[in-house]
Amino acid sequence: MSKVTLSRERYTIGVICALFEEKAAMVMMLDEKHEPLEQKSGDNNSYTLGKIGQHNVVIACLPGGHQGKAAAATVAVHMMHSFPIKFGLMVGIGGGVPSRTLDIRLGDVVVSIPEGTHGGVVQYDLGKLELDGLHRKGHLDKPPKALLSAITSLREKHVWMEPELPQHLTAILSNHRMAKRFGFQGAQHDRLFESNAFHPRNQTDCDHCLSALPIVQRPDREDDTPQVFYGTILSGDMVIKNGQERDRIAAAEKAICFEMEAAGLMNDFPCLVILAAVDGKAR
Repeated sequence: MSKVTLSRERYTIGVICALFEEKAAMVMMLDEKHEPLEQKSGDNNSYTLGKIGQHNVVIACLPGGHQGKAAAATVAVHMMHSFPIKFGLMVGIGGGVPSRTLDIRLGDVVVSIPEGTHGGVVQYDLGKLELDGLHRKGHLDKPPKALLSAITSLREKHVWMEPELPQHLTAILSNHRMAKRFGFQGAQHDRLFESNAFHPRNQTDCDHCLSALPIVQRPDREDDTPQVFYGTILSGDMVIKNGQERDRIAAAEKAICFEMEAAGLMNDFPCLVILAAVDGKAR
């Protein structure tokens, strides 16, 4: 069956991913895929076009070997040059910040929304980090009101109706190759150490820590369905692998997740950030 071909003027929703795996997962969410269009001069992005619901969507990811705010901003500039983007999404993975009151686990979803004086994303490496917290310089814009209204409607819907997320995940994971790469690893692999636990540089996994360091005990969940959390996401080029420093920065901004690209998008690419919690680091 031939694919649909539309003019570039029909694509008004842009999705940016940092990694090719993230883009692959996003492409699997399309209800239909469209034929590619001729590349505009000067645009180095690689696009996948398609439709989700009633919306025509263009998806791109950062070039291999590139990460961070500047790389994300470049992809966004090229996308907006080639398509009349009205709203955007930054979709990918991030480092969740679990706490005693916020039980974020492996595979859960984090969505950026404004809280207090924050617009949903805070650039943690822009400003001065002092003993009493981060003294920020400047600010990042909020997501468009239309996206925030859509999030509010979705949250209200989930109060009285079962989320459709499990059905979508089941459909994606019916593909053997996708299931092998993206399937839930099981709660037994979601081991949360105290933030002061030290991971030796020469160790590739955490198995050696199991007998030496205590694991935070958490109650079992009823099922493996990812839970969705809403709040402030911290963004910056610096990878934070020190758990105590991570907790200190997150506590100062009341943040629930770290990542490395969104700060390069918020002021010029009107978007919402949606991340899967995969570890406790920025990447």
